[in-house]
Amino acid sequence: MTGKPVTNKAPSTANPTFGRSANIIAVASGKGGVGKTWFSITLAHALTKMGKRVLLFDGDLGLANVDVQLGLMPKRDLNDVIRGRLGLDRVVQEYEDGGFDIVAGRSGQASLSALPSQRLSLLRDQLLDLSSEYDVVIADLGAGVDRTVRMLSATATNTLLITTDEPTSLTDAYAFIKLGNAAGMSKNISIVVNMASSVTEGQKTYKTLLKACENFLRLSPNMAGLIRVDSKVKETIRSQTPILIRSPNADAAEDVEKIARYVWKNVENAQRRIAQG
Repeated sequence: MTGKPVTNKAPSTANPTFGRSANIIAVASGKGGVGKTWFSITLAHALTKMGKRVLLFDGDLGLANVDVQLGLMPKRDLNDVIRGRLGLDRVVQEYEDGGFDIVAGRSGQASLSALPSQRLSLLRDQLLDLSSEYDVVIADLGAGVDRTVRMLSATATNTLLITTDEPTSLTDAYAFIKLGNAAGMSKNISIVVNMASSVTEGQKTYKTLLKACENFLRLSPNMAGLIRVDSKVKETIRSQTPILIRSPNADAAEDVEKIARYVWKNVENAQRRIAQG
């Protein structure tokens, strides 16, 4: 299916007086292959089911696949914004089955990291402007720690860092936190352990990363939650259907819904801090 362009949307009444960045949640990973985009889609859907107005922004231009996982063929995408043909608000499309909006990226194009700083800053500013129309914006960032990821992550009230129990994933997650700390973003990072074989093993994976951060960086990132390994995930990706539609009672679906509640609490807390000055 193809979503419909969204135009002239009225601003959400949920946070009309708060800072624009209070409702942006970045989703990042030190490496690819950890389920970051699937998680971003499911998180956006879970927040929508909570009654929130949600935008899913595919910020990985070179390897974008939000539209692929949702079975969409967008007529407009982030590449139109990058090339200056359209403003960001003009490429927003509605994903009717999930009830949330998306800004699609485009696979096979030059990475956002190759953009001149001025153009990248313009994209960031447009995202901040657009966020005022939503309760939550989920920004699915590219894997790694390039300047684009760091800049977009810095606009977010919280960055959810996805990792698994694989040593390379943990090493790259630690590198992301280390570089984030150098850039002054360490307080905004929370950990999500994906594909955990059990709750106990997921907590063990988090504690391994936590110990390294405490020993070498003097940091204690929070755990946003864990997602148990679930065969239903592959089935939903193959069918290009969100898990909360195809298998809403699956373990992985329930786990993401718990993380969605954590995310919304963080958004509310950020709005409260901004309101108090």
